[in-house]
Amino acid sequence: MKLKLNIWRQESTTAKGAFKTYTLENLEKDMSFLEMLDVLNEQLVTKGERPVVFDHDCREGICGTCGVMINGRAHGPIGGITTCQLHLRSFNDGDEITVEPFRAKAFPVIKDLKIDRSAFDRIIASGGYISASTGSAPEANSILITHDVAESAFDSAACIGCGACVATCKNGSAALFTAAKISHLAKLPQGRAEARIRVVKMVEQMDKEGFGHCTNTEACQVECPMGVSVLNIAQMNWEYNKALLLGA
Repeated sequence: MKLKLNIWRQESTTAKGAFKTYTLENLEKDMSFLEMLDVLNEQLVTKGERPVVFDHDCREGICGTCGVMINGRAHGPIGGITTCQLHLRSFNDGDEITVEPFRAKAFPVIKDLKIDRSAFDRIIASGGYISASTGSAPEANSILITHDVAESAFDSAACIGCGACVATCKNGSAALFTAAKISHLAKLPQGRAEARIRVVKMVEQMDKEGFGHCTNTEACQVECPMGVSVLNIAQMNWEYNKALLLGA
């Protein structure tokens, strides 16, 4: 299998970047997309050239660090997966593929395909937690939660923070990410005690980081590899307005 790759190369956050073209041959169609980048980097190192910098960790669709734009789509042409779960069988022999980092004001490029997602960390640190006594875990039946509520909270908590929602949003909004982190705690009794303070602090931090506003195009939901629903954004807005009305 032969592929032509147009890959974004950028030395640093302040440097001017540009696409550079590479051609790879004798690729196996069952290779993952990241394995293909590994092959490219091995060839570059052999030639004495700088390898392409890209993020990865688990390579199992869990950590969310591998996200890049592939032919203009976050994580590539297949929905419901991360970049590391994409395989070359999704492309045709001789295809030309353009690979670039997620683009957003709040996600500055560190080098090549690697971006700085620490804005997400700061949103979480501002309130995405609960205060609880330390010690052994409480007995499971000490706080009764219905199945529907538990499943809904799990669906919200499925967000892996990859940033595809931001990259695909025309406004660079982090509303889906922030809403998922707010909603999964707000739905559970353990999270209700600090719900008002949490939503105000996290929304304010989101705005402070320079993310754009949500205009309900729902593109974030379409590109989310975990299928996190935009209904979380509706809940975040409800929680936020309630907190302002009743006092955080």
